[in-house]
Amino acid sequence: MSGAALGIEIVVVFFLALFLLHRYGDFKKQQRMVLFGTLLAWYLCFLIVFILPLDVSTTDRPVTGGHLEGAHLHLDVSPLTQPLLPLSDSVPQPCYRPWSYIPDGIMPVFWRVVYWTSQCLTWLLLPFMQSYARSGGFSITGKIKTALIENAIYYGTYLLIFGSLLIYVAVHPGWRLSWYELQTIGITAANTWGLFLLVLLLGYGLVEIPRSYWNASRHGHLLIKTYFKASKLMTEKADAEENLEDVMEEVRKVSESIKYNHPLRKYIDTILRKCPLDYQEKMGRNMDDYEDFDDKQNTYPSEKSLVKLHKQVIYAVQRHNRTRVQWQILLQQAIHLEDVAKNETSSTHQFVRSFPSSEPVGWISRYVYTPTVEWYWECLLKRWFYRLLSVVLTLFSVAVVWSECTFFSTRPVLSLFAVFIQLAERDYNYLYIEMACFITIFFLCTCVYSTVFRIRVFNYYYLASHHQTDAYSLQFSGMLFCRLTPPLCLNFLGLIHMDSAISHQQKEQTAYTSIMGSMHVLPFIANGFYIYYPMLIVILCIATYFSLGTRCLNLLGFQQFMGDSEMTSDLIDEGKELIRREKRKRQRIEEGENRRREWKERYGNPREEYAARNRSSHEMKETSYSDSVNSKAKYSRSGSRAERDCIELLQDAEPLDFNADALTDDPLDADSGRPSGGRYLSMSSSRSRIFDDV
Repeated sequence: MSGAALGIEIVVVFFLALFLLHRYGDFKKQQRMVLFGTLLAWYLCFLIVFILPLDVSTTDRPVTGGHLEGAHLHLDVSPLTQPLLPLSDSVPQPCYRPWSYIPDGIMPVFWRVVYWTSQCLTWLLLPFMQSYARSGGFSITGKIKTALIENAIYYGTYLLIFGSLLIYVAVHPGWRLSWYELQTIGITAANTWGLFLLVLLLGYGLVEIPRSYWNASRHGHLLIKTYFKASKLMTEKADAEENLEDVMEEVRKVSESIKYNHPLRKYIDTILRKCPLDYQEKMGRNMDDYEDFDDKQNTYPSEKSLVKLHKQVIYAVQRHNRTRVQWQILLQQAIHLEDVAKNETSSTHQFVRSFPSSEPVGWISRYVYTPTVEWYWECLLKRWFYRLLSVVLTLFSVAVVWSECTFFSTRPVLSLFAVFIQLAERDYNYLYIEMACFITIFFLCTCVYSTVFRIRVFNYYYLASHHQTDAYSLQFSGMLFCRLTPPLCLNFLGLIHMDSAISHQQKEQTAYTSIMGSMHVLPFIANGFYIYYPMLIVILCIATYFSLGTRCLNLLGFQQFMGDSEMTSDLIDEGKELIRREKRKRQRIEEGENRRREWKERYGNPREEYAARNRSSHEMKETSYSDSVNSKAKYSRSGSRAERDCIELLQDAEPLDFNADALTDDPLDADSGRPSGGRYLSMSSSRSRIFDDV
């Protein structure tokens, strides 16, 4: 089983990253380069988080006097973390090798590959790919040129910062610059930047995540907030539609000015392929075929302006699609919350939906998640489950805040997570160590990563689910993950006293800490910034609890949900009216479909039935007439030639008293007892030829 846990987690984490990318990205429309870069960045960051507990459990083993015998390890002395016992009580005790044990030499290589790959992504490749994907160029060369120009200032800033640190170390007396120390300076600079942002995001997530689950248990509060979101989203949706129309109007003007034989026409065709289909059809109908562009003295746009227009089209179409999908999702949520509010007072304990699904009922809804089970979950159990989960998460948040403020104290040990790990070390309970480490770091990552998924920087960065995230936001999230994960892991190791640079204990270091280098190269960062800066998390948690950021944004003119604001009340009323209007529209559509379905079930298709009856009557008349003609021809063979000519003339002539109104699509006329016109047709054999086209 050696290395089995490592292989299993590598596979599981890959599918987790692939699932999240499928939820936020679009595999069909977005570029393969964008999807691959984002998937690799997310995968490496999740891999670091999931594998680190294995590294800790592998490190927490006896460091002296142990020797392997068969399936377990016999100890000759106690580990460093176990208190010294009297000589008479010093008895060798077996320490069985855990199933997740990873042999020596694997983890350092693994961490080195993962860490440096993620750093190359976040500082070099992803910024370039981000500019490349957002560029409106029509060729690969043009996009690369635009990406290099946009990233020149970006890369120059980092070179300036690294050069400043390098000069500081070079002029410091007693320091010798070596490749190891240069590498440590670079890692320290990256981790310092990441820790600065990490504390801000963690302080918000530690308060907002428990509060969000508590508010989710309050159906009335959640419904009011949904109304508020509906009002804001409708405004954004209308703005996106107006912006799209303006851009499409500009595209139409450019398309009409540049004809088919113009050298820039291929760029126009590329832009048109990015437009919605209805706009493409409108522009295609208004085009004049093959008009010579030299015949008229028109002013034509330059290639640079077309590149800018191409970029605007991509942005406008993506934003319009995103707001349209989000509006449908939010409408479903509002209708569901209104259904929950109506069913709470139901005496039948059966959950009734306003708009039942048109899809056939599956076996889960039929036997497991029945309307009765749904009522108990939605109206009774769900709120208590969310409240219990909120209380548990609040306790975790308090433990994290306390440990962040006291993790530098080793005697006595004040960090709660360090106490839990040291208790497990004494009994060599590797499973407990792995589970405790995994739950702790998973909670920290949830607080940080969920904030990354929630924040929105106007319309430039926004992670929207249901495949509505643009390429720029996907790659920006990958950059943030790669920059936040290494300092997050170092902070976690500091909380459990596994980082000697902070705890100042002579303990065996994890393989992850070994590749980070010794922080003693920059003592003012190791002994100052890394210890005291995380204490600011207390101030950030207090500010988040009292919603100081929301109040500041509201004062600046950005509409935020605040219960005591008059603007919030107006937006709630507006959102409620919008939801009511959409429900009435949906009800009218369903009522129309139900009426058509009932009419079809009651009367069938009257046109098809009448046509069938008409065809059968025609066939009967034709059969009777053909028999009469055959009998007449049989007994008139001995007649004169003039009689046979008269019969042939009657067969080819159109009846004079034929009434076309007799054949009508109205089923009432067909069922009436009135004789139809054209009775003379029964004597004509040419009827089948007259009605061949009916």
